[in-house]
Amino acid sequence: MVRGKTDIITKLKKSGLKGRGGACFATWAKWSMVKVTPGRKKYVVVNGSEGEPGAKKDHYILENHPEKLIDGIRIALDYLNATKAYIYLNPVYFKKFGLALRTLIKDRPIELVRKPEHAGYAGGEETSVLNALEGRRIEPRLKPPFPPESGLWHYPTLINNVETLYAVSLIASGDYYNERLYTIGGDCLWTGVYSFPEDLTIKKILKKTDNLPNYDFFVQVGGDASGEALNRDQLERPAAGNGQITVYSVYKHNPSKLIAGWLNFFARESCGQCAPCREGTFRLREMAAASEPDWEKIAQIMNALSETSFCGLGCAAPVAVTSYINNVLSKIPENKLKLKPGIRHKICECFS
Repeated sequence: MVRGKTDIITKLKKSGLKGRGGACFATWAKWSMVKVTPGRKKYVVVNGSEGEPGAKKDHYILENHPEKLIDGIRIALDYLNATKAYIYLNPVYFKKFGLALRTLIKDRPIELVRKPEHAGYAGGEETSVLNALEGRRIEPRLKPPFPPESGLWHYPTLINNVETLYAVSLIASGDYYNERLYTIGGDCLWTGVYSFPEDLTIKKILKKTDNLPNYDFFVQVGGDASGEALNRDQLERPAAGNGQITVYSVYKHNPSKLIAGWLNFFARESCGQCAPCREGTFRLREMAAASEPDWEKIAQIMNALSETSFCGLGCAAPVAVTSYINNVLSKIPENKLKLKPGIRHKICECFS
């Protein structure tokens, strides 16, 4: 048994698997940290919140390969000698896949937990998940300490995304080929979830799925809210983060409405714990909705959000807007924009 437990770390290290929740931390290293940290109890938490708009990879696994997820959890429990595992699912997934998962769990020490309706986007951050499981206010915790040292009820805790544990099962059985899941959506024909090598470029992924447009387009990578916007000349790179690629027609989408939509999402989803995010996202939404937005102030607030926000939500709020302005809006010919003359130059100047 000891040999088997050691073997899984060796296999994880050899595979190069990194967390698929977006942080991309080496899986073997996180598991090892929990293993060596002293604790009378240890826990495994599976994050199935999948709150990023447009993301569907966890849904795909829960629908098509739930047995692999449960097997990955079993391996983690065994390696850590953990007391219990919790699968934290958003309300839709809990309702849709709960029965099938309970059938697979049987008598294992694994419990399904429904993410509260009011938890929102911030409720998917790993320490917010811990607070939800403990029945506390659902908001991010100050780090350090990190969950592997002090997590659920202050015990060492392994938190992994659904896809990460799915991949662990594949690695253990010898069926892992350095591939990951990609969610493709937006203004393209063949939307869905695909499996491709981790190092495949965005351009090649779109080509292989027949989703590379023949019109002027840009993509958003990593999520429809927090993802980075890239123009068609910036696609010779892997799709990092959660493996999400959304295609946009350049001229179909009004720049002001796109920006307002992104900012509205973060204002709505802020947990309100820290003032920079709570007040900053509110003011950004307010200013973006104005008939003549003060773009200089918008840029200043976004910069402050990146520097002072308590958690990743506030830090991520400016990413889509800033990258869209610098990588996409600045390249669009003035005469093809649905903006008043001179506005594009003013916006780009504020964000340069």
